[in-house]
Amino acid sequence: MKSRRTGWLFVAPALIHLAVFAIGPIAYAVILSFTDWNILKGGPRFAGTGNFARIFDDGQFLRSLMNSFVYTAASVPLGMAVALGVALLVSQRLKGITFFRTVFYLPAVCSQVAIAMVWIYIYLPKKGLVNAILGWMGLPDGTDFLSAPGWAMAALVFMGIWVGLGPRMILYVSGLLNIPESFYEAAQLDGASPWQQFSRVTLPLLSPTTFFVGLTGTIGAMQVFTPIYMMTKGGPEGTTDVVGYHIYSAAWERFQIGEASAMSVILFGVVLLLSLIPMRTVWRQSEGVF
Repeated sequence: MKSRRTGWLFVAPALIHLAVFAIGPIAYAVILSFTDWNILKGGPRFAGTGNFARIFDDGQFLRSLMNSFVYTAASVPLGMAVALGVALLVSQRLKGITFFRTVFYLPAVCSQVAIAMVWIYIYLPKKGLVNAILGWMGLPDGTDFLSAPGWAMAALVFMGIWVGLGPRMILYVSGLLNIPESFYEAAQLDGASPWQQFSRVTLPLLSPTTFFVGLTGTIGAMQVFTPIYMMTKGGPEGTTDVVGYHIYSAAWERFQIGEASAMSVILFGVVLLLSLIPMRTVWRQSEGVF
């Protein structure tokens, strides 16, 4: 009995933090989603499911949801592939390799706002780094990547891959270092080529790490906000208006708190669904039941 009480005391701070800063705000957002609260026109009033009906009739919200899917579908798989490639390089037992791991991880500990400001300069037409390199190669160097509808989302995806590289790389390095050397020695004795060792030893044994990186990356990408707010404001022509920025616009530009809460609830449901689908697959593989 005493040990159970001690255990509850240890987990109590985490449970309190979860209740106050996660469950509480989610519950409050659900309540507000059924109101027509506009902070400039008084307090919240019950409005039933009116916000949800209006949101699904609003083509702009559906477009922002699609933009979030596009951003996630592009940035997560590519980011995982790049992170795995870098992890394979920096997991080698070479002198000074810790320095390179630190360099790749630096963007993860920098301010997202500062990083966005740097990338704004990198993407500048004519004077930006990307256009300077294109000009040096003899290619057109006047593209305004953040203002061109065909380039803005791609520019944000590329930046997202760079920003997320550090944490993903560290997870993959940890997974690679935990693979026993005896597996590779056995594969070499069987005559496996380097590619066969990678595809039949490394990738299968990295599957738990890949699952975790993919899941957390998907959750983060669906909620992306800071680079959109700093770099494009949802433009040009709404091509980068993702759900996170659309919710911000409803809440703090039009002051429609009830409508913004309803959008947040929908986003929460979508992210929850995207998380449960792969988890269900893993549970079935590991236990055979769900």
